[in-house]
Amino acid sequence: MPVRTALSVLAVIFLTAAAPVTQQTPSPPGAEEYIIWPPDGAVIHGGKLWVRMGLRGMGICPKGVNVPNTGHHHLLIDTDLPPLDQQIPSDRNHLHYGAGETDARVELAPGTHTLQLLLGDENHVPHVPAVYSKKITIYVR
Repeated sequence: MPVRTALSVLAVIFLTAAAPVTQQTPSPPGAEEYIIWPPDGAVIHGGKLWVRMGLRGMGICPKGVNVPNTGHHHLLIDTDLPPLDQQIPSDRNHLHYGAGETDARVELAPGTHTLQLLLGDENHVPHVPAVYSKKITIYVR
């Protein structure tokens, strides 16, 4: 294989690997995600609590349904925001509410925990610009 062809192939491989895997959905200006309850600094007695999720400027729609200006909630527990150009992970730190839930019962071990919401589109990918809440801290006794 000539050197020029080999370099072209390597360039295509590099550019393909560096590109985001999925197409991102636009969000409208001013859209806001927020945690209704618990409030920042709350002390929770016992590990079970309801998290109430809020959204302004957009609507809630289940995963797999493509409607403009909608998405579904993802609750991030004890973690930072994931890469905002990739599908949101699904594990014990990234809980998906793909049925369109706006509240969720979670159980946390005693200690200090952080909670944050991140809105995902029909494919669990953050919008552009990303719509997420401020990170709050709660204490479980």
